[in-house]
Amino acid sequence: MNRAAADGIRLTAWVRGHVQGVGFRWWTRSRALDLGLVGTATNLDDGRVEVVAEGPEPACRALLAALRGSAAPGRVRGVTERWSAARGGLTGFREW
Repeated sequence: MNRAAADGIRLTAWVRGHVQGVGFRWWTRSRALDLGLVGTATNLDDGRVEVVAEGPEPACRALLAALRGSAAPGRVRGVTERWSAARGGLTGFREW
């Protein structure tokens, strides 16, 4: 079990709007790493970006706030979130 699984929570967020081809995944990765989170940011076929992040709950909530904030690249029209127990198995933060 990695540290994120032992200490934290999992945030899965689906970000919709103009968020592909604008550096959104790279920006998300940078924010997540600054917050000490592990996970992924993945472009989906329907134009959304799926963000999976694990770590301490306050850090996950800070990432969620950043995803919804005005500093995010592109144009975020909405974010749907799901919270669950951390599962582990993630290392670093990857863009897919």
